[in-house]
Amino acid sequence: MAPRLLASDSDPDVTDTLPTPFSPEGHAALRPADVAIIGGGPAGLMAAEVLSAQGVSVDLYDAMPSVGRKFLLAGRGGLNLTHAEPLDRFLTRFAEREPELTPMVQAFTPDDLRQWVHGLGIDTFVGTSQRVFPTDMKAAPLLRAWLHRLRGQGVRFHMRHRWLGWADAQAQVLRLRGPAGEFTRTHRVTVLALGGASWQRLGSDGAWVPLLSERGVDVAALQAANCGFDVALPPSADAADASSGWSRYLREKYAGQPIKPVALAMTDAHGQAHRKQGEFVLTDTGVEGSLIYAHAAAIRALINQQGSATIHLDLLPQHTLDQVQQELARPRGPRSLATHLKSRLGLQGLKVALLHELLPPATLADPAALAAAIKALPVTLRQPRPIDEAISTAGGVRFEALAPNGALLALPNVFPAGEMLDWEAPTGGYLLTACMASGRACGEAVLKALRTR
Repeated sequence: MAPRLLASDSDPDVTDTLPTPFSPEGHAALRPADVAIIGGGPAGLMAAEVLSAQGVSVDLYDAMPSVGRKFLLAGRGGLNLTHAEPLDRFLTRFAEREPELTPMVQAFTPDDLRQWVHGLGIDTFVGTSQRVFPTDMKAAPLLRAWLHRLRGQGVRFHMRHRWLGWADAQAQVLRLRGPAGEFTRTHRVTVLALGGASWQRLGSDGAWVPLLSERGVDVAALQAANCGFDVALPPSADAADASSGWSRYLREKYAGQPIKPVALAMTDAHGQAHRKQGEFVLTDTGVEGSLIYAHAAAIRALINQQGSATIHLDLLPQHTLDQVQQELARPRGPRSLATHLKSRLGLQGLKVALLHELLPPATLADPAALAAAIKALPVTLRQPRPIDEAISTAGGVRFEALAPNGALLALPNVFPAGEMLDWEAPTGGYLLTACMASGRACGEAVLKALRTR
């Protein structure tokens, strides 16, 4: 389920990591660093580490009061660092962008990430789901240790400094607005690690898209990823319910409750069948949660293609269709359908409410048809939730817009990294691993570029 609470400036986990900001007047007294990094998320910080470790001077600018704010919020429920599944399986999680991300992740594997975390003095463990977490489950200690290392390597942090674009054709003179107003700074190379457009209050607002597009950079439209979806009720539903999501009864009684265990099956836009067991959460307007996120890209593609997407829920994944049919074929006598379903199949609560919500009376009264619906309950989804509610975003700078050295074809002095590139992955540690691997690859590419100039 996507976090609803957003970090505030008074959150101790945030303010404890706040580096001392520089003023524009202070900038005038500083020698410009070789490299400017715009964005203080994991990708930007990792690029800063690679560069500063090799003696390259780095100025890191971020519009927020402190770096790593989305990283900190993601860790509130337990920081999922990476995933311990075999690397070949791990790489498939990036779908059509697997070829582009494979070299980056192979150069900084999930095992490498764990060793890197251990090098910061943070222990990790592998959970039952093969997800990897810090032993204390927290993000703040890791971020503090990381920032201590970066400061020790000479990285200069400039907080509350928003990047406004460039003042020159070569994209070396940055336009920045700090607490005291707008100013310019010149750097040899710029790394852009600005994230996507979700969780805007934490800094990822997508404001960079027009700045790059107007410079001729090919950017795919940003879309919600790892997100919830609004449901489309059957034509027979009350008009007010159909426009707002579930019926008032279902919203008031069950919104926020998990549906488990359940299996989700669907056929994607390419005709490929998918099925996965897990759980998700009923929301006021539809569905969200880990099982939905795992299929979010395929659901979104279907909606984009045909206006809606239908998923099928197996409400009793531990039963075969024959078993369900046999139990429902037994006479129920004067008992209600709800009592019959509970006594014969253990089906109750939200699952039974969903059957009544989505099935016509004739299906509920037909044991064979009802059994089929319990094993494959159709749910039609009409749209993703707003992008700012999403855990991450799809779209961004297309890999086709990059030169072989990782710089932008349109702006050879600019190297993008992290989530602002056009890729996506499900939750489970894949997002963070790829962002950090991308940041390292970007740092290495900038090092090579500096050495060859």
